[in-house]
Amino acid sequence: MADASGFSLVQAVILLGAATVAVPLFRRLGLGSVLGYLAAGLAVGPFGLGLIDNPETLLHTAELGVVMFLFIIGLEMRPSKLWALRRQIFGLGAAQVVTCGILLTLVAMAAGVSFPVATVGAMGFVLSSTAVIMQLLKEQGDTASPQGQRAISILLFEDLAIVPLLALVALWGTLSSPADLNSEPVWQAAAIAVTGFAALLVAGHWLLDPFFKIIARSGAREVLTAAALLVVLGSAVFMHSVGLSMAMGAFVAGVLLAESNFRHQLEADIEPFRGILLGLFFLSVGMSLNLRIVINEWHLVLGGVVIFMLVKAIGIYAIARLTRATHATAMHRTALFAQGGEFAFVLYAAALAAGIFDVRASAIMSAIVILSMALTPIVLIAQAQMRRRAPTAVDLDGIDAAEDLRGRVLFIGFGRFAQVASQGLLARSVELSVIENNVEMIHAAANFGFKIHYGDGTRLDVLRASGAEMAEVILVCVDDPAVADHIVELCQAEFPMTKLYVRSFDRGHSLRLINAGVEFQIRETFESALVFGQAVLTELGFDEEQARDAIDEVRERDKERVELELIGGLEGGRKMFRGNTEAPEPAPLFKTRTS
Repeated sequence: MADASGFSLVQAVILLGAATVAVPLFRRLGLGSVLGYLAAGLAVGPFGLGLIDNPETLLHTAELGVVMFLFIIGLEMRPSKLWALRRQIFGLGAAQVVTCGILLTLVAMAAGVSFPVATVGAMGFVLSSTAVIMQLLKEQGDTASPQGQRAISILLFEDLAIVPLLALVALWGTLSSPADLNSEPVWQAAAIAVTGFAALLVAGHWLLDPFFKIIARSGAREVLTAAALLVVLGSAVFMHSVGLSMAMGAFVAGVLLAESNFRHQLEADIEPFRGILLGLFFLSVGMSLNLRIVINEWHLVLGGVVIFMLVKAIGIYAIARLTRATHATAMHRTALFAQGGEFAFVLYAAALAAGIFDVRASAIMSAIVILSMALTPIVLIAQAQMRRRAPTAVDLDGIDAAEDLRGRVLFIGFGRFAQVASQGLLARSVELSVIENNVEMIHAAANFGFKIHYGDGTRLDVLRASGAEMAEVILVCVDDPAVADHIVELCQAEFPMTKLYVRSFDRGHSLRLINAGVEFQIRETFESALVFGQAVLTELGFDEEQARDAIDEVRERDKERVELELIGGLEGGRKMFRGNTEAPEPAPLFKTRTS
């Protein structure tokens, strides 16, 4: 059952079993799937239980996971969007790579390492793990956020940086050893790389979409999947053949297909392969960690991990702050990028082949990179915990704090609900005071002409400064039910003559507000959902009167049910609902007005 490389079906079962056990466990513990894969690989690898003794073979196969991952990312990056990120790619990305590379090189040279070895070791560590960072961004749902886009821009520049770094390694190897008459000049290699990149762009722009249209006409789903794999792997192999990275080839292919009509189909076809192979990549990296080297050279390995991550973190934070990132954003980017990455293995292997690294140096540097990759999820978790515990400093530049406000109506919270609710009041020139503690929301509202003051509605001093005592009505429109309850309690105790209108979250929250005696409460989605349902009934052929009567019946039945629950008849309300319809009980969505 073994193939030519010695990798057998039994070993595949071992890997799948280890991943199936470790990944859910680590995710349950909040450590993320990446660390689970790395731990599983270490456990079954040659330096763990020894169930698999050829991680290098698996690593070459699993690198396809990174290739397909970059293709999926490329599909999400339309050319226009990528062009808009050009300054971040070649500005922010270059600044981070160059700054961290210089700092780490100086640190390595201070430890007595020669300049070529220090530079190659440092630059390998500078190239952060595309696979780890993209997986973490995806798990956190940050790939489409501005912060995620900046991270992707930096990763793209790092992917590009591997090309000149490999050329530099080849040049040093040539200078340090007798000239090889069969080797090509550096300028020739660069020209081939540029020509190949241009050829892929031209072929992708003019040929890919017509190619998939021809395949789609066959009507065979499996052929379209095969064609998608052909494009991804073919682009990766072609780019590798001209001296560029396979991941870059797959990314370019994805970008070229981002505007294609087949984009979503391709993404669906590639996704299963991408997920499995990317998991195998992390497993193989975990198996590659040489515990003997770590034990025998523990002072160099652990010292290298701590010092390299610390120095790189300082460089990343400095660049982030110089580019006007907030402290929180800079700290998050630092935690995300402070590790080494998979491109380090490629660079160190080239350095070993060129004679710049010896076997011991290559093993030590590889162990440093692997341990740093394993520490990344833990560093992110620690950074998130510190951010939660630390008092957040709010940047109020250009924002006025609540002070001496005198509106007839006071809004507490100004999200989507409050913005809509304010329109009628503004149309009749009602004087409003609005406080909000979300700085981004205040800036966004200012773009549309709203004057929002910064203030925390849970604090009595802020409420007094906001004019709560003199306001005729206070509108509590915050997202959190517990916060809303606290504001209601505070206002009723300190401003009993002011009427309270409160946005409710669900039926239980509505009941609490009614019992508290607020003048009016309404569930945030109930009325809009009723209008939505009425429109559907009309579309299905019911006349306007029938649709309106049906919705009025739902509204009245819900009101009666709330009244029954208020007098302790919760079970009676449920029986009434079941008596009116055989449909299952719906999720609470509505708030009623008090009578």
